[in-house]
Amino acid sequence: MGTIMTGPKQEPKKRSTRLLLPASGYLTGYSYTLNPYVGCVFGCSYCYVRRMPLALFRGEPWGEWVEAKAFQEADFRREWRRALHKGAVTVFMSSATDPYQPLEYKQQVTRKLLEIMVEEPPEFLLVQTRSPLVIRDQDLLRQLGSRVRVSVTIETDLESIRRSLTPAAPPLAARWRTIRELRKLGVPVQAAVSPLLPYSGEFAQRLSEAVDRVVVDDFFRGDGSGGKRSAQLKMEARYGELGVEGLYTPQTADQFVEQLTALMPEGAVYFGHAGFMP
Repeated sequence: MGTIMTGPKQEPKKRSTRLLLPASGYLTGYSYTLNPYVGCVFGCSYCYVRRMPLALFRGEPWGEWVEAKAFQEADFRREWRRALHKGAVTVFMSSATDPYQPLEYKQQVTRKLLEIMVEEPPEFLLVQTRSPLVIRDQDLLRQLGSRVRVSVTIETDLESIRRSLTPAAPPLAARWRTIRELRKLGVPVQAAVSPLLPYSGEFAQRLSEAVDRVVVDDFFRGDGSGGKRSAQLKMEARYGELGVEGLYTPQTADQFVEQLTALMPEGAVYFGHAGFMP
């Protein structure tokens, strides 16, 4: 009897996961959060996600792994339309990862999500990132117009501090360039000084010249737990190692906000929750 040829074995199709999750806690004010990836290879020392079950029970150090969420275009389009049918949709992307992980170069999950959003736009979308890769999607961001805001994290103007506390994150020069290019393209953008790290005396002036909207946050009011997660991450000790322990107080951010407010137009400077809202 001859051999029956069945062809190559087919892997079972990976089911999509739900991507739009109801916003809560610090992000109350949005309809949904959307995280295209699980994990984050930027691995910032202060990241509050380090103290969440997602990171604590993974078995691998936070900052050393990232995975694209299971995504099927047709499934997300249905999920998106269901959300739109319920009413005005406001989305924070992303709350527990950066939507522009290096893996996004290959996977393009974030870009595919934006393509679907452009077809049927939300009321508002905030894209929170520290990656220059966001420039790649300027065509889609421009189509969303005033319905989108790109929030670029730039916590300090000192590269030495960036290397000490966020060594795997994109260099500051690349982030300043990203802000300039987005503004030139007409894409709404803000600088997210979140959390404020040790900085030079020129930082406030430079921000006031680079953007027309800034949000500042700190370790005490911006980690989603009233500073408890930051304490667990021993951020005060990290400041001590850098010889700047005197800056680890809520007053540091308050004074910085005062400096910015004196330099920028009314309504351009925000602190904490309000600066991330639609």
